[in-house]
Amino acid sequence: MTATRRSLAPWMVGLATAAVAAAVFAVPSVYPTGTTIYDPDRAWNGYTVLIAPEEIGAVVVDMNGNTVKHWEGYHGGAGGPARILPGGYVLAAGPTRPPHQESNALIQMDFDGNVVWQYDRLEQVQTPDGETIWSARQHHDWQREGMHSGYYSPEHATVVDGGRTLVLAHMNHTLPNVSPNVLEDDRIVEISADGEILWDWNFGEHIDELGFSERARELLLEERDLGNSTRGFDWMHVNSATWLGPNRMYDAGDERFHPDNIIISSRYANLTAIIARDGSIPWRLGPDYSETEGGREIGQVQGQHNPHLIPKGLPGEGNLLVFDNGSNAGWGSNNVRGAVGPGNIVRANSRVLEIDPVTLELVWSYSMPGRESFKFYSHYISNAQRLENGNTLIVEGADGRLFEVTPEGEIVWEYVSPYFAEREALSNAVYRAYRLPYDWIPQLDRPIERRVVPPDLSEFRIAPQ
Repeated sequence: MTATRRSLAPWMVGLATAAVAAAVFAVPSVYPTGTTIYDPDRAWNGYTVLIAPEEIGAVVVDMNGNTVKHWEGYHGGAGGPARILPGGYVLAAGPTRPPHQESNALIQMDFDGNVVWQYDRLEQVQTPDGETIWSARQHHDWQREGMHSGYYSPEHATVVDGGRTLVLAHMNHTLPNVSPNVLEDDRIVEISADGEILWDWNFGEHIDELGFSERARELLLEERDLGNSTRGFDWMHVNSATWLGPNRMYDAGDERFHPDNIIISSRYANLTAIIARDGSIPWRLGPDYSETEGGREIGQVQGQHNPHLIPKGLPGEGNLLVFDNGSNAGWGSNNVRGAVGPGNIVRANSRVLEIDPVTLELVWSYSMPGRESFKFYSHYISNAQRLENGNTLIVEGADGRLFEVTPEGEIVWEYVSPYFAEREALSNAVYRAYRLPYDWIPQLDRPIERRVVPPDLSEFRIAPQ
């Protein structure tokens, strides 16, 4: 594995592991799960929260991979991540509404599983059996006031009771200048604690500000059956929306980075952008990274997930941290998936990037070098989190692998999810995961931390029966 920081040697090779590779390749079918590497002296120790596949729910694991808490009633297939709030509260998405990739409600529970807050009143929808219900139509992401990046910082003051919540949602409408098809558009709403809509924005009405090429606009406008007519045309597939939060750029007078502005990620468009409170888009990166000198140096980012500003109180504060998936994404010419549809750019490896959002300097990155680059690859989902000691937690989501690396790229903790779901193939995928301090769940006794040293893979054998 390789991590790069401008102040370090250009390529610093850390510890390599072959426990799990990307699920899209021919890979070993037998491998260990749970914690496979752990150095207690160099890891940032705490609990890790994730949503297990299908209806298993939200689980919390300790550094040795033991599941120490489990909440049922949450669904990982549509609503995105689970997050722990101080005091042992969990907030995540509830029941889903197939074929739409969305949840009907955001639900906050206490440690004992009692529902203490819920939001499900954005729109009335029909269930597959024809029943009319209220729904949040929430998908992929949400944020709670005081934890704008979605994870722990010593300078956050996360609101547990009350406060605003940012919700990434769907809406269906027709905009002839975007497409002749009914859009399943992405909508961002900010709500009060009692569910009042405080701010409301959708992408279709701002297509002229998104940086699409003339050819991309032509492709969007081509009349064609684009799949499930009851769902709508998912033309942007936005997978992340977070407040910027307090940051050094705004402190220096740059209004583009107002703490209440929102940074989003469109997987299909290869677009990361900031939405201002007046509805404008004062900053964007992509869809075409060749537009700017900084973008050309970074290289094309595609299918990305969870771009956010590293919050104050953590190393790298104010920089943009993003999981650059690779895979196939983008609207434009030479489309490998046909005349219409995202996927004109293909890359079969992933990177984690830390970027100065003003200069577009690539401050730090993590990837596998050269011909081995495919060994770090999650073609969808995934995220990265900056930790208080300067390490980075990386979720290689497609194959259920979570690992923590030092700034030099050395793996000091690795965990492979043991939670599998039967779909088209056996999957232990993890959408996102987050590390949190032990004292955020005071109901649990602090666990004993035991070092885990991986075996010599050349001698690792399964004994015959």
